[in-house]
Amino acid sequence: MEQWDVIVIGAGVVGSAVARELARYQLRVAVLEKELDVACGNSSRNTGMLHAGFTYKPGTLKAECAVEGNKEFDQVAAELGVPFKRTGKLVVGFTDHDMENILKFKAIGEQNGVEGMRIIDKAEIESIEPHAGGEFAMYVPSSGILDPMAYTIALADNAAQNGVKFFFDRKVTAIERYIANNCYLVYTPQQTFRTKWVINCAGAYASQISEMLGYPNYPVRGFKGEYFVLDKKAGQFLKIPVYPAPNNRGGFSTHATPTVDGNILVGPDSYVTEDWEDYKCTKDHLDGLIRDGSKMFKQMRREYFIRNFAGIRWKRVDEEGNVLDFKLESDQQHNPNTVNLVGIESPGVTCALPLARRAVARLVEVEKPSVNEHFDPHRPAPKRFYDMTHEEQAAAIAEDPEYGEIVCRCETVTRAEIRRAINNPLGVHTVTGIKNRTRATMGRCQGGYCETRITEMIEEELGIKPTDVRYNHAGSYMFTGPVRSGKTDDSASEGSVSA
Repeated sequence: MEQWDVIVIGAGVVGSAVARELARYQLRVAVLEKELDVACGNSSRNTGMLHAGFTYKPGTLKAECAVEGNKEFDQVAAELGVPFKRTGKLVVGFTDHDMENILKFKAIGEQNGVEGMRIIDKAEIESIEPHAGGEFAMYVPSSGILDPMAYTIALADNAAQNGVKFFFDRKVTAIERYIANNCYLVYTPQQTFRTKWVINCAGAYASQISEMLGYPNYPVRGFKGEYFVLDKKAGQFLKIPVYPAPNNRGGFSTHATPTVDGNILVGPDSYVTEDWEDYKCTKDHLDGLIRDGSKMFKQMRREYFIRNFAGIRWKRVDEEGNVLDFKLESDQQHNPNTVNLVGIESPGVTCALPLARRAVARLVEVEKPSVNEHFDPHRPAPKRFYDMTHEEQAAAIAEDPEYGEIVCRCETVTRAEIRRAINNPLGVHTVTGIKNRTRATMGRCQGGYCETRITEMIEEELGIKPTDVRYNHAGSYMFTGPVRSGKTDDSASEGSVSA
């Protein structure tokens, strides 16, 4: 059995950030993830906002890490090759009560160190974003937008490039501490891992892992939100996120947010769910998004709708149901060599690296590991064909003719880019994994043209049967067998039927 210095449980944005920070030291690090890729849970099902930090109680870990993460993100995005736009944000209001709440949270933001916030009138709203609703607004220049999936992938890629090992399809079922050997055994159905340290970054399942490590199974509550994705035709009408005035507790109802790739997200709403992976969308809630989203974004039209999805924020709560701060703890006396992170929900993407530094600092304080002098914070990010100039595209095709074949027409993704994604540093081979690395299938037709071609390329590149290709999760096989009689699994690709 291999001996690891650190096991990180969970490969969401926080777990991947922790892995990258651990790679700065001479440590043998493994990341265990129950899914087949990074960012399959909370980290991919959100708005992709870089939050400024004006709705979080002063002195909390949320407030501290949000402001810190916001201020450093230009450098982080440049290091990791992550698309990022510091767009600013409009928090719009319609009533006197809205103004009271906006001013309340403006004061909180100023106390937290958020810079540049100011109240503007309807005329200035029109000058900043003509398609935004509102009679007045708070303009927050430090807010921004990013692709949370691309960011998580970049963190994990960079960690892997610096020596961290990722193990997918490894759901942790039990953890045992062996005092005599100063180690933990971490059990998964496939294998057992032996390690000196364990860091819990399990996201929605962090409370269960917390209990396995000897900490409390902290009460959490799932706040579900549904979204519409609008295509790029709508993107021309909105260049800055538009949020409604926060409620008394600092939460937001439905808002409209442009993405770094030119789409618009409308949502989320918010309601409580008891199901850990309740990602279905419902007509009543989607109708509510249309009604409320139209107040924020004047071009909220059904002709632009191309997809919907849902996410769940698992918040740590007290006995009365009040939402609590992030929990980051370590207890060398009772649960030695562990770091426990629970209730890391919004603004978890913004806070990921600040939280990771604080988590790793707990280990460094005890172990005092040697610094990895070869750590490279930069992650090469090849330029997308879509973003190249005509001259750059011609040069790319001359060097590799596969750049001349478009696989995804909606997003202009080439065969060369799909092949490169199949051979990604993490060894992820799902259709969704290719989608998240290239944007193939994310356009107007949502994969109607290119998904079968991507599947065929996965089969060819890996030398596997069609019935071995999975969409995203374990068991989500793309095909179950041949359509036409006389064909076998080994010979049928186009003739396969989707599960």
